[in-house]
Amino acid sequence: MHGSPYTVSDVMTRTVVALTGEATFKDIVRTMEQWGVSAMPVLDGAGHVIGVVSEDDLLRKEEARDTDLDRGGRPLRWAELAKAGAVTAEELMSTPAVTVRADATVARAARVMARRGVKRLPVVGADGVLTGIVSRADLLRVFLRGDEDIAEEVRREVVDERFPVPLESVRVRVRVRDGVVTLTGSALDTTLVPLAERLVRSVEGVVDVRCALTGPCRRSGPEPDPADGGTPRHAAEAGNTP
Repeated sequence: MHGSPYTVSDVMTRTVVALTGEATFKDIVRTMEQWGVSAMPVLDGAGHVIGVVSEDDLLRKEEARDTDLDRGGRPLRWAELAKAGAVTAEELMSTPAVTVRADATVARAARVMARRGVKRLPVVGADGVLTGIVSRADLLRVFLRGDEDIAEEVRREVVDERFPVPLESVRVRVRVRDGVVTLTGSALDTTLVPLAERLVRSVEGVVDVRCALTGPCRRSGPEPDPADGGTPRHAAEAGNTP
């Protein structure tokens, strides 16, 4: 059960392979091979993240070995040529490092990755010290959440808590299959239907929402006339016809 948005601390990897600024080129390649990682944070003496060294940074040296063109055929920029001659992590690293706080939501981490075009983010605490690392695969783990767990949160956080009318009156039914939430039943206030869909989509692990909520059920037959003591309006009028 998880009644609040997942944070980076819920999904991140806490054992992190990191480098000092003095780590040599061959040590970096050897460490990447040993641990099966494609990027590593670089730390200062206090454990703060000062940069990140990735395979792309290392490949600059190979690109510049026989040519001054990159893999796309364009001339290498000065910074790229400088990296081609780098021999330590501090010289090779991309800086400033793109990081994320441990208390950030999973959604925020995903937005940072998408906007900055990175596959993983060093995770830092409030003091800026490295506490873990989060990858795209880690962020996708929220979609492994069980259907019953999702359904319970939707009922508790959306249906029970967020609607300003009792559950008995709303008569909303929740069904979840493979992360897809289906809402059926009737709501006294149909203006709440779009709100319900947005709130359900915000629940961690929801893949999609199928919203089939309708307005309140009405009795069939003619409407009673309040001024006539509940007698159907058309029946009363018919009785007065000459």
